[in-house]
Amino acid sequence: MTTRRAFIGTLAGCLLAAPLAAEAQQGGKVYRVGFIFIFPVATIKSDPTNPFNSASRAEMRDRGYVEGQNLILDLRSVEGRPERASEIVAELVGLKVDVIVIAGLEMARRAKRVTTTVPIVTFSRAPVEEGLVVNLARSGGNITGVTADTGPDVEGKRLELLKESLSKLRRVAYLGAKPFPTGRAEL
Repeated sequence: MTTRRAFIGTLAGCLLAAPLAAEAQQGGKVYRVGFIFIFPVATIKSDPTNPFNSASRAEMRDRGYVEGQNLILDLRSVEGRPERASEIVAELVGLKVDVIVIAGLEMARRAKRVTTTVPIVTFSRAPVEEGLVVNLARSGGNITGVTADTGPDVEGKRLELLKESLSKLRRVAYLGAKPFPTGRAEL
């Protein structure tokens, strides 16, 4: 289970090409990953600047996941029609993918209705409010990923981690689109 979690964590990080502590297994299991895009797959494959090609694939390769050796990528597209997500998720579940990577709130909701066992990695602005997960610490289901949520709980945790890293820190200036509820945070 630990190896599977490390692999899913790597995929979640690959969405932003963020460094993670996950390490790839050399030899052994071949991971099958289903990616569902909104745009045609041919468009994505032909664009070397697309983040999937330039960042995600490179990050997976850097972690030791190599297509044709220990990684199979099943790329699918809803061809601009998010309502097709359920059908494509069902197809990928039938192929016994280890994880599904999907973008878009509506597509993630549809994927969640199709499977409760295959992990789904997605990007969501506010996954709790959107009903994708129970809370940020424990999703309460098979959806995980990255979030742009910068609410008080997340920002408070970031301040806590910053304080741990810099023990002499006494004041922090916060510049952002969302102010703290009080407009000010003290450490």
